[in-house]
Amino acid sequence: MTVNGRHERQRRTLLVVLILNGLLFAGLGLGGLLADSSALLANALDNASDSVVYLISFLAVGRALTWKRRAATTSGVLLLIFAVGVLVDAGRRWWLGAEPIGGTMIVLAVVAAVVNLICLQLLRRLDGDDVNLRAAETFSLNDFASNGGIIVAGGLVLWLDQSWPDLVVGVIVAGIAARGGLEILEDARKAQAEAAD
Repeated sequence: MTVNGRHERQRRTLLVVLILNGLLFAGLGLGGLLADSSALLANALDNASDSVVYLISFLAVGRALTWKRRAATTSGVLLLIFAVGVLVDAGRRWWLGAEPIGGTMIVLAVVAAVVNLICLQLLRRLDGDDVNLRAAETFSLNDFASNGGIIVAGGLVLWLDQSWPDLVVGVIVAGIAARGGLEILEDARKAQAEAAD
């Protein structure tokens, strides 16, 4: 496959993944508000930040390595900002109280897990060892893991009739996002160091 053909395939895939994450953001956000779920809202915000990252990655395809490193750095910083926002929301819900709906959490998390698995498979089919493509793959893998946590939290909310599992998973999702953000920043730093050698 030619370089231009590979770039076009990367752009198409990233556009599909971007649209899917935008739809997840809207669906999980609305569901999180209706279900009063910190974990679903955290996942929705995560998908919103992912959408921005996929847009940046989409724009980075075929560009100079310096531009790609800057785009990956922006992606990592966005994930860290998202993690702080989720922690603040979980603290607010702990302080003021919340009554999450476990069944809604489970159904939406299963749908999101299927969509994130599709995104992950699409991204893994792409050729190349690009820092932005690796960042995009990290986001989808993190989202898939977060969906599993929300399913467990929803089950615990139903079983225990308590809100704390939802808050715990919201904080864990923030931790996963923070770890992913730090990994992406480290990947971008290594790419810069290799380019300097």
